[in-house]
Amino acid sequence: MKNKNIYAYITIVCIIIYILLDLLLAHLRPDYSLIHNAESDYTRGKYSYLMDINFIVRCVFSLSFVKILWIKFSKNQKIKSATYWVIAWAISSGLLAFFPDNPYGYPKLWTGQIHLFLATIAFISIIVGMIKISIILKQESLLKNISVLLLIIGIFEIIMFMLTALSGFNPHTLGGLYERIFLALIMIWQFIISIRLWQSSNLTN
Repeated sequence: MKNKNIYAYITIVCIIIYILLDLLLAHLRPDYSLIHNAESDYTRGKYSYLMDINFIVRCVFSLSFVKILWIKFSKNQKIKSATYWVIAWAISSGLLAFFPDNPYGYPKLWTGQIHLFLATIAFISIIVGMIKISIILKQESLLKNISVLLLIIGIFEIIMFMLTALSGFNPHTLGGLYERIFLALIMIWQFIISIRLWQSSNLTN
């Protein structure tokens, strides 16, 4: 593998690791509903360290993804500016590992409010970043033919965010399902771009 492909490789591998850790947590914590519970609820109780690791993994693959765009589109200042939103998402996601959530049925912790604040920043930031980058990529020949698909994913991302927010993660709502679709769309979006750039013969302009 060429060194110039390392960031695309890291992004793709870390996304796969993230998914596998999520599946492992779902297996280890059957008491948490994939439909009703937020993913962050895994930060409380048994195996909470696995979710903390996953937040760090999310930060890593998102920052690596940004690096791919910086390398490939080094002359496009609009893309670089738009990636700052993705950086905000990445850093906020990483910080979530240090502030446990307040899932329903657990004693309230002061860290829960910080967790909610960071998650809100992260979610809004990635939505803005996805939309802006998808629109800008319409002008880049390498990704022009999939830019509409990327934008559609971004639009669905907005819908999932609104549904997640409206659910409030109250018991018996579909908040957990909406959030997981939200997170899946982010990874699909990053994965598609990363794969395309990885397959490119040259990641530098």
